[in-house]
Amino acid sequence: MKILVTGGCGFIGSHIIDLLVQQGFETAAADDLSAGSPHYLAAHKGKVVFYHCSILCEEFERAMSHFRPDVVIHLAAQVSVSHSVHDPIHDANVNIMGSLKLIELAKKYQVKKIVFSSSAAVYGHPQFLPVTTVHPLNPMSPYGISKMVFENYLFAAKTLYNIDYHVLRFGNVYGPRQNSHGEGGVISIFINTLLQDKSPTIYGDGTYTRDFVYVADVAMANVLAALSPESGTANICSSVGTSISELLGKLQRLMKKQIQPLYEKPRNGDIPHSVLCNKEAKVALNWEPTVSLDEGLLQTIAFYQTRT
Repeated sequence: MKILVTGGCGFIGSHIIDLLVQQGFETAAADDLSAGSPHYLAAHKGKVVFYHCSILCEEFERAMSHFRPDVVIHLAAQVSVSHSVHDPIHDANVNIMGSLKLIELAKKYQVKKIVFSSSAAVYGHPQFLPVTTVHPLNPMSPYGISKMVFENYLFAAKTLYNIDYHVLRFGNVYGPRQNSHGEGGVISIFINTLLQDKSPTIYGDGTYTRDFVYVADVAMANVLAALSPESGTANICSSVGTSISELLGKLQRLMKKQIQPLYEKPRNGDIPHSVLCNKEAKVALNWEPTVSLDEGLLQTIAFYQTRT
């Protein structure tokens, strides 16, 4: 099986590439390097075909024509919620039009399946917890809307063109290689702040909860979805809610850094509690998270310590 990963040099994409190479798949990565790094593919020299291109450009069609993948794992995206609010047109160009171009190329080059990285952002403010995949979709940002729209295009592509799909709605993914700048995950931001002996900032009173899932587990979910003969939708998550204060306490203990946080008022649009249900992933993909939060935090801390 030949598998192409869009955004393959990014945080999650590069971990998927690691796993695909390890399992012996013929693998390619397409990335415009706006957020990813080719350094993450360096260990696989000669084993991964790399196409330096945006999904919006003609070079991406040349990549598809040259590699002829059986499956595309689609992670390339505009990923900033705040940027989507400030520039919804750019968000839609990348996340909707760029992704729609992928479907057109999948038709043209006989791609059998698309595995799509969606987000809990499609649910909006939860009406119940844990959030299952039958929860109403009510995204509160252009980013969430763009993810929901492309999910619908994939559903239609299955009916119209017989292209299989798997939609994977991620919880809060964390781990090595995550960007701690801007809207990088709270875990990488906290770790880098503590490593600098500075006070981390908590927005709100610290009781907000999130569903943290380790990046290696997310990579495995993508590979299992690529191999699955079915189409479907699943939440990729731990199904455990961890408060921001509890998270910081774990990091302080593991890093031996008892630096007190600064508290700021909650940010506009922040959801107080977000916990997803991963039942569909367990049943359909035989997937469940294997890395505990403490173990994942230790791996993530070690990565950032080597970069300081």
